[in-house]
Amino acid sequence: MVVTNIVQAVTMGLRQELARDKNVVVMGEDVGLNGGVFRATDGLQKEFGADRVVDTPLAELSIVGCAIGMAVNGLRPVAEIQFSGFMYSTFDQLLSHAGRIRMRSRGRFTCPIVVRTPYGGGIRALELHCESGEAIFAHTPGLKMVVPSNPYDTKGLLAAAIRDPDPVIFYEPMRIYRAIKQDIPEKDYIVPLGKANVIQEGDDLTLISWGAMVKTCQEAVEKLNNKYSVELVDLRTINPYDAEAIADSVKKTGRCVIVHEAIRTGGFAAELIASINEKVLLSLEAPVIRITAPDVPFPLAKLENYFLPDATRILKGIERVMSY
Repeated sequence: MVVTNIVQAVTMGLRQELARDKNVVVMGEDVGLNGGVFRATDGLQKEFGADRVVDTPLAELSIVGCAIGMAVNGLRPVAEIQFSGFMYSTFDQLLSHAGRIRMRSRGRFTCPIVVRTPYGGGIRALELHCESGEAIFAHTPGLKMVVPSNPYDTKGLLAAAIRDPDPVIFYEPMRIYRAIKQDIPEKDYIVPLGKANVIQEGDDLTLISWGAMVKTCQEAVEKLNNKYSVELVDLRTINPYDAEAIADSVKKTGRCVIVHEAIRTGGFAAELIASINEKVLLSLEAPVIRITAPDVPFPLAKLENYFLPDATRILKGIERVMSY
């Protein structure tokens, strides 16, 4: 076991997969010589060579397009996009090609690429650096969408994503890159895609989140001082998501609050609420509440605290559901 944070867990996961499979290739802007903007690939080029850890031009569409071509021809590229707001220029390749190759070829080809990118607010960055667009990618058939919340899951989910035969978008919560430390195994392991994690069991209310907001939810639960028995569920994988785990939890508690830092309209909480209504409507004791960001572009630094959900807003949502 080794004590590590999320950035270090990414490095460990990449190193593990580069050593395990000669077809794994890491690529992106500054991932080699400089070790990445957050140093998540630090030392990998020196260890595995410039042919396996490749510095690319500053051209996100080209990075993903090249990765798709490499994947179809037998490699397993892990492409880094420096910040999630720069993913939008890659969307043509992801939507029109990566997500469709299995169907287009009637199963003769798959596209085993992973696109890693730091996402989310809380670091006072510039415009286009802090977007939370997971619902966009979840709405694209053929793409899988993963958002870890802690070092253990980061390493295990990254390994599972790299080994998956289909394209995976891997959101890394940069707000908590170094805020959480955890004992994780140095040896090879995976965390399966599509399986939620019940962090804490409870009987009164189900609290669902993912990524950096899981830590914020934990802070809110601590402030409750056991006033309510809360079941905290970390979704971990947005697509495919664990509908069975959610239904089982809500059926037990009868109440649910969903928290995400993406904007409200069309956010993934809406899909979860629809699923809950379809599967366990008669078990609900109150309407499901969403705690989200408002429907505006991500603001500049001085307004971040007004934009992002915090423990206070989550507690208000919990009280609203519990008092219904």
